[in-house]
Amino acid sequence: MKILKIILAFSLFFLMSSGLTAQDMMAKSWELDQNHTSVNFGVKHFFNTVNGIFQKKEGTFHFDPKDLPNSKFTFKIPVASIDTNIEKRDKHLTSSDFFDAETYPYITFTSTKINHLSGNDYQVVGDLTIKDVTKSVSIPFKITGEMENPMMKGTNIMGLAFETKLNRTDFGVGTGNWAMTMVVGDEVNVEINMELNRKM
Repeated sequence: MKILKIILAFSLFFLMSSGLTAQDMMAKSWELDQNHTSVNFGVKHFFNTVNGIFQKKEGTFHFDPKDLPNSKFTFKIPVASIDTNIEKRDKHLTSSDFFDAETYPYITFTSTKINHLSGNDYQVVGDLTIKDVTKSVSIPFKITGEMENPMMKGTNIMGLAFETKLNRTDFGVGTGNWAMTMVVGDEVNVEINMELNRKM
C-alpha cells in the first residue's frame, strides 16, 4: 500500500511539474463543419410523420478512438433555429406551448463517457438538457469515415452519424393540451449527420 501511494504521489508530481493541464490530456480536437452537419428530427402528427431540422448548431469535440477516456463531446443547439418548413408551426414550437425558446434558448448535451461497441460503432453517454430538464442518455453513433480532406490541405475530415429516439414529454416539451400524445406523438426520432475537421 505504501509503495502504491508513493507511485501515485510521484505521478501527480510529474504531471504538475511538467505543466500538463486537463486540456493537454484531452483527446484530439476537432472543429464542427456547420455547412455539412445536419440535425434532423421526425415526430408523428396523428398518423403521419412531420420532419424538421435545426439550422444552427455548435460544439466542441475531443475524440480519438484510441483514447476514449480522454474523449469528450459538447453540443449546443439554438432552439429558435428549428425549421419544419412552415413558419407558423415553427413559431408555435418555439412558444411556451412547446420549447419556450425565450426562456430556454438552447438544447445542450455534454458527454460523460464514450464507449466502443464493435467495429466503427460507438456509444456516447451524457447529460441532455431540454428546457429545465436534464437527463442522462445513451446515444449510439458510427464513424462513417476518416481521411485527409482533399479540399482543405493539411486537414483530416471525419464523419459521425448519430441516431436515437427521445420522449418529448420526459422533457416537458408540449404543455396543456399539447402534452397529450393523441395529436402529436411522444416519441421523436433524432438523426445527426456530422462532419468534423482537424488540422494534421
